[in-house]
Amino acid sequence: MPQCPLDLVTFAHALGDIAGDLLRGYARGPVAVETKGDGSPVTEVDRNVETALRDAIRRVHPGHGVIGEEFGHDRADAEFVWIVDPLDGTREFIQGLPLFGTLIALAHAGEIVLGLAEQPLTRDRFLGADGLGSTWNGTKMSVRPCATLADAVLSTTGYDSFAGHRYEVLRPLRGRAAGRANGDTWMVFGLLAAGRIDAIASDGFFLHDYAALDAIVRHAGGVMTDWAGRRLTLTSDRTILAAGDARVHADLLAALAGAGPSPG
Repeated sequence: MPQCPLDLVTFAHALGDIAGDLLRGYARGPVAVETKGDGSPVTEVDRNVETALRDAIRRVHPGHGVIGEEFGHDRADAEFVWIVDPLDGTREFIQGLPLFGTLIALAHAGEIVLGLAEQPLTRDRFLGADGLGSTWNGTKMSVRPCATLADAVLSTTGYDSFAGHRYEVLRPLRGRAAGRANGDTWMVFGLLAAGRIDAIASDGFFLHDYAALDAIVRHAGGVMTDWAGRRLTLTSDRTILAAGDARVHADLLAALAGAGPSPG
């Protein structure tokens, strides 16, 4: 499929609208918080948004599958499968920080072909799709050139939260970079695609965390792989390495050689 069908791009935008409207409505009110088995927080908002997205997919594209953070797999072997993270950044949502968002991806025959990511309060929407490039609020965007890690602005998103088990690997990378983009947020991937930062290295990403971001970065001209340099798939090992310039990506790969997959 050389180009993602335009009707599916339009439908992805419709799903983003559904999620955004719901999250804006919930954002200023009280939220009951529960703790998952892995220690991460979850709210009724996460579940309600995913339910709304699943209902829309089932209604408009009943033959499509869905993989979601909160409710698992449904027809995951279908030709087209939507991958949804209804509320990425639940901690930030609970704290009232406008760093959360919704991530929506589409896979065709096992390949990620579209990704949409949106912060509903600022209404920043990033989208990348096969054959169509990447956009930020409808305007085409692309990565910027950067020769080496020593010249790069680097994000190690999750360094102070979910990637703490990688301190010994990520700390030296942070020290070698020219600058650091701080903040545990999916938005750093959109900013990399827009040429604002140069590289991202992290671990602990599930499929629903990285699928949409992979499409956005790649279709803006960037590179996104695991720590072994393998293109991301629906079953990647949770390590993430993104760069706007292939030279920085190669520099990071060399630095990460031997670090291995995520433990556990």
